[in-house]
Amino acid sequence: MSNVQHERPARQSRPSWLKIKPPAGENYKEIKTLMSGHKLHTVCQEAKCPNLSECWAAKTATFLILGDICNRACRFCAVKTGKSLLPDENEPDNLAETVKSMGLKHVVITSVTRDDLQDGGAEHWAKVISKTKELNPEITMEVLIPDFQGDKQALYTVLEATPDVLNHNVETVPRLYSKVRPKADFQQSLDVLRWAKEKGFRTKTGIMVGLGETKEEVIEVMKQIRNANVDIMTIGQYLQPTKEHLPVEEYVSLRRFDEYKQIGLEMGFDYVESAPLVRSSYHAHKHL
Repeated sequence: MSNVQHERPARQSRPSWLKIKPPAGENYKEIKTLMSGHKLHTVCQEAKCPNLSECWAAKTATFLILGDICNRACRFCAVKTGKSLLPDENEPDNLAETVKSMGLKHVVITSVTRDDLQDGGAEHWAKVISKTKELNPEITMEVLIPDFQGDKQALYTVLEATPDVLNHNVETVPRLYSKVRPKADFQQSLDVLRWAKEKGFRTKTGIMVGLGETKEEVIEVMKQIRNANVDIMTIGQYLQPTKEHLPVEEYVSLRRFDEYKQIGLEMGFDYVESAPLVRSSYHAHKHL
């Protein structure tokens, strides 16, 4: 067993550059109305994304499929947890029609984790992707998927629907998994990305910082991700959604975010989005 001690950074007050404006504006209202009318969810709302105002003002959104209740209880995530409902059979059509109504050229789709379903929801995923592309033939698409409990066939079911970018977040460094993602496994998440790359897909992943990791651990994770031939990486500041979630251990400096970006580019990533308010789908359209 290693005797290396990991010093926890002293907690800091929230810096000025992390002030977030409440959502507002006509485009915000229009998109919210569209989502409600088609009984759709967005991870922008469910996960309390700090970029909601900016993205919705630009008429971009990340759709959340398979309901809004997750089977897992990751201690960083604001999405509700509990017993999920059966998948909505109308969701593929509703989402495809909403994308068409919005006139999107690029769409990001994600989902809650559905460990209660035999295939983790993979077949439903494939229907959503296929229907959206059928109704919007010019669109490009990023899918941010769960780990499907390491089920390679479930992953292949999603890939057979041919999304343009396959995204799966490792979220944090391996040492913190038991605290941050107790029902997940770092190597399993890395395998999902590797398998997708072996099938020829453009791959992407992301982590949060400020949970108590060290700089050395972040760089080591970046190396492992790059060794899996992942093309794109996002790095953002963890923000505590509620008092029931994990506290912020550190507000990482802008200089450190810039440093991570430079290190990542030198490792060979095509894109590295690294800044406090960066989230998985931030500037996603640029990553094609």
